[in-house]
Amino acid sequence: MARYRGLTWDHPRGRDALEAAARDAVDARGEALIAWAVHPLEGFESSPIEELAAAYDVIVLDHPHLGDALAAGALQPLDGVFEASWLEGLAAASVGPSHRSYVLDGALWALPLDAATQVAASVPELVPEAPRTWGEVDELAVRQPVALSLAGPHALLSFASLCVALGEEPATVAGAGFVSAATGADALERMTRLARSAPAGSATLNPIGLLDRMRRERDIAYVPLVYGYVTAATGPGALRFDDAPAATPGGRRGSTIGGTGIALSARCRPHADLVAHLRWLLEPAAQTGFIPPHAGQPSLRAAWTDAGVNAAAGGFYRSTLATIEDAWVRPRVAGYVPFQSAASAILRDAIAGRTDAAAAIERVNALFDELGPASAVAAASAHEPVAATAGRNHR
Repeated sequence: MARYRGLTWDHPRGRDALEAAARDAVDARGEALIAWAVHPLEGFESSPIEELAAAYDVIVLDHPHLGDALAAGALQPLDGVFEASWLEGLAAASVGPSHRSYVLDGALWALPLDAATQVAASVPELVPEAPRTWGEVDELAVRQPVALSLAGPHALLSFASLCVALGEEPATVAGAGFVSAATGADALERMTRLARSAPAGSATLNPIGLLDRMRRERDIAYVPLVYGYVTAATGPGALRFDDAPAATPGGRRGSTIGGTGIALSARCRPHADLVAHLRWLLEPAAQTGFIPPHAGQPSLRAAWTDAGVNAAAGGFYRSTLATIEDAWVRPRVAGYVPFQSAASAILRDAIAGRTDAAAAIERVNALFDELGPASAVAAASAHEPVAATAGRNHR
């Protein structure tokens, strides 16, 4: 029996590298260090974080779950587990806001294991050159089948990303709505226009399903915003990934960061062997030479810009680097995850013409304002320019 129990998500990107690393990891007694269990990516929605933390020592999660996790006292801060100088280096080396998305109330709650954001995906022979602006997306949709990522929570995430491209970041603190009526109406109208001509059945597919259908059927030529999976960039039917479109030439690439972090539950007693193992997973050598060959998606900029990593991934990382560097960080407040799902359902109804668009935005804003406000520190960390925390420009 392994000394620690870990939980990750059931996809090659979520499990293969962790399981491979665990096969050779032993504790000071020579026994297995960590055993990984898996559950669907949607498992956090169906299993309260406090229940998972009561059963596992190490948990792979994404940053929007931090609000509920901290409210339940389910996790432990990592600042006292890893030395400060190493964490400072990790913050500077992580791509985009992947590291700071796990900083809340002045503490780090997860190591940024996996970096991902919404980017554009194309079938190369149907879309030789990806649109650079949302106007060009509309033009492409006249000639080729274009789909949106709308299933599950992704209607809200695509909506938020489009708002960012239009010049307005959605709120991360409840009290004044999620987005303004004007920006929300603009974003929703654009999404509705594209959805009218989208291939049948595409609106019910999650990102993995959309990308799989593009690879197999080739009846979806382009998706302007979908979470990037490097596993879809190589092999039979490989897709091309590009930066997300901007509202205007040279404008901000609107995108909502995802990815996963590796957290320690409150019950975990991390000995030096576990700390060393987790630290190794975030070291440049592993991020460049171990994580990518095992279907993982690294979080260090050094890996995203590495020539060998990009050659093996069809240029996936370099082609989407500008988007992830500029990505928006979602709210991290208790109750956000259910809000995300409920708001997506509201937006889908409006996009399908079942409800009024203005009323839908008003309902989303009201629903968001029902959430408790985040702390001032949390709000500041969500909007703090990357240059201040990681020595690089945010815009």
